[in-house]
Amino acid sequence: MFKALDPLLHSELRLAIISLLVGATEAEFGEIKEKTGATSGNLSVQLQKLAEAEYITLKKSFKGKYPLTTCKITKKGIKAFDDYVDALKDYLKPKK
Repeated sequence: MFKALDPLLHSELRLAIISLLVGATEAEFGEIKEKTGATSGNLSVQLQKLAEAEYITLKKSFKGKYPLTTCKITKKGIKAFDDYVDALKDYLKPKK
């Protein structure tokens, strides 16, 4: 039997966000938007879903006169990502 894939991370954009944050620990909204090619609205919704699951934290501040959102992965988010990767590896193993 295959391991279940985390439905929250089984979304292309949410998986891309978490993958980025695993490597960088934290990133600004604009950087994530640029690297994923997401629209501002879609990215905001997906970040909120990840934050509600406690996979990331969102810090709102200002950079000069402009709003700035900084995203940081949590320990729970790192574990969820590791579990997701392990589950995918299980799918790739030859079955007897």
